[in-house]
Amino acid sequence: MARYDPMAGRPFIVGLGGTMRPGSATERILTIALDCVAALGAETALIGGAALQMPMYDPAETDFSPAARHLVDLIRRCDGLIIASPGYHGTISGMIKNAIDHIEMLRDDPRPYLEGRAVGCLVSAHGWQATGTTLVALRSVVHALRGWPTPFGAAINAAQPLFDESGACTNPVLRGQIELVGRQVLEFARMRGGHGHG
Repeated sequence: MARYDPMAGRPFIVGLGGTMRPGSATERILTIALDCVAALGAETALIGGAALQMPMYDPAETDFSPAARHLVDLIRRCDGLIIASPGYHGTISGMIKNAIDHIEMLRDDPRPYLEGRAVGCLVSAHGWQATGTTLVALRSVVHALRGWPTPFGAAINAAQPLFDESGACTNPVLRGQIELVGRQVLEFARMRGGHGHG
């Protein structure tokens, strides 16, 4: 996966998210966003499901797991990031938070943490109450890591029928909102033009 090349115009966008369950609503909405930016010319990578299963982040650790090193390497090289979390008890899931905590490994990079990167935020919860609080929590974490949350964040109520048997989104309004998040990440990456990369 190549770094962003201003001449080629292909930003590298990473998607991080999902649950322990393959094909979850959270992973489906993340895939929609990544497919959108790929269709617009971006290079993409997905970190989901099994790739998010790693030991709890320990700031004293020096020998991180292969999964953690892979995650951090992709984020180090990316021009934009899309994070999708389920809403668990009003906030982001422990698995997603643990993955995000590993971004601390980038603190001494020339471009530390999520500096200079747009971050799209997607949330899926079983009911409306958790969607808003989870989206706010995710955006707050992105701010703390010096990322730029996109102006639009999408939250879906997974208790409603949203996907057909093949996993395709059957709600055009929802699909448009998810794709908007992806487009805003890609637009920011292109405006940055690779400036500030370490």
